Amino acid sequence: MLRFHNQVVDDNPGLDFLSVQRIVRWHYQWVVIHDFLPRIICGHVIESLKTNGLYDQKRLKFYHWKKDPFIPVEFSVAAYRLGHSMIRPGYRLNDDDATLLPIFPIPPGFPGAPAGGISPGLTGFQAVAKNRGIDWGRFIDIGTVRARGEDPGSIEPPRSPTGDIKKRLQFAYRIDTSVVTPLSVLPKAVAPDPPGSLAQRNLLRGFELGLPTGQSVAKAMGVTPLTDEEIIIGKAVDAGDSGPGDVRGSIATLSTLSAFQGECPLWTYILAEAMKNAIKVSIPVIQPVLVTTPQLGEVGGRIVAEVFLGMLFGDNDSFLSADPQWIPTIGGAKKDFTLRDIVAYALGPQPSANGQVAILSKTIPTGVSQRQHIELNDNRFSSTDSRIANLETYMQEIRTHLKLQLM
Repeated sequence: MLRFHNQVVDDNPGLDFLSVQRIVRWHYQWVVIHDFLPRIICGHVIESLKTNGLYDQKRLKFYHWKKDPFIPVEFSVAAYRLGHSMIRPGYRLNDDDATLLPIFPIPPGFPGAPAGGISPGLTGFQAVAKNRGIDWGRFIDIGTVRARGEDPGSIEPPRSPTGDIKKRLQFAYRIDTSVVTPLSVLPKAVAPDPPGSLAQRNLLRGFELGLPTGQSVAKAMGVTPLTDEEIIIGKAVDAGDSGPGDVRGSIATLSTLSAFQGECPLWTYILAEAMKNAIKVSIPVIQPVLVTTPQLGEVGGRIVAEVFLGMLFGDNDSFLSADPQWIPTIGGAKKDFTLRDIVAYALGPQPSANGQVAILSKTIPTGVSQRQHIELNDNRFSSTDSRIANLETYMQEIRTHLKLQLM
C-alpha cells in the first residue's frame, strides 16, 4: 500500500497529503468490501446487506454499537480465523530461488521436514534475506502471460528438460476444517507457551473467552443449525480428488468427537458451514479451470460482513459514510476495481534498457514474473502429510484439556 500511495502522489502532484490519503484509503476500502468479501462469503449473504445494489447500514441485523464501533469476540476469535485454514504449507517467493519455503520451520522427524535438518521457513522477527524479494505475479494475477513448460494449463511444449513446473500462481487453500502441517508445530518465536498447535490454540482461546457454540449462535441469528452429520471434519476436496491423508468424517460418526455433538465450537462450526456453501470459481490460468470453492455461510459470512461494513459505516471518513455512491477512479472510473488493480498500479510497468522489470529489490526477466498457471496437486510437502493435521485430533485433545480444567 505504501507503493500504491507513492504512485498516487507521483501521478497527482497537485494534491495535498490528506487528499492522497483519502484516495488510497477509499480504494482499499472498496477492495475489501467489493472484492474480498464476495470472494469468501456466499452471494446471498452479500446481497442481503444491500439496497438497490449499495451496502445499506439498515440491513445490518446484529452489528450495532452504543458509542464507538468495536470488534466482537465472535469475529476475532472465531469467524475471522477462517484464514488459518487457507494458509498453504509453503510458498515460492520468486524465480531467483524457486524453493518451496515452509511458512514455519519444521522440526526434524516431523512429517514434511526436509532431509537436511530444519528448513529456514518464513518466520518473521528477523532480517529479510536478500533472495526473498516478493514476485507478486506468483500471488496475484497481475498479467496474463503464456506459460511454457510441462505444467497443467500450459499450451506450449517444454523448452527445457525440466520445464517451468515451479512457476505458477499460488492460490490460497480452500476454507475447510483442516490446517496444514506447519501450523501444528508453531515455532517458539510465535508460540512460546503450549499448546504448539494453532488449531488447539484457537479452540482453547474460544473456550477461555466463553464463546457460545456454533449451534447456539445460529439459533440466535434465526438460522437453522447444521446437524452433526453436516459438520464435516477434514479437508474440502472434489469428488475423486482425495488422497490417503485426507481424513474426513462428521461429528456424528467420529467417536472421538461424540462430546461435541450438538455443541460444536464456533470456529469449527463456521468452517464446516463454509464447506456446505461451495461454488465453482474460474481461476485465472491459461486454460479455463473451475475450482470448487467453499464460502462462509449464514453464520460465519454474516458475522464477517457485518463487522467490516459496520466499522466502515461507523467511520465518518470512510467512503461508505461520506460518499456511498463513490466508485474507484484509479485506472478510470470502474466498479470492478480489485486487489489486482491495486497491486498492478503500485508496481507499474518499469521496463529498463535490458528488457527487465524491477519488482521490489530484485530484478525478474520480463515474461517470467507474471505467468498464470497452476498445478493443483503440487502444493504439498508430500502426498499425505501437508493437511493431515485436521481438527479431529485437535478437538479430541482440547476436549481432554477442558475436562481437566473443569474437574
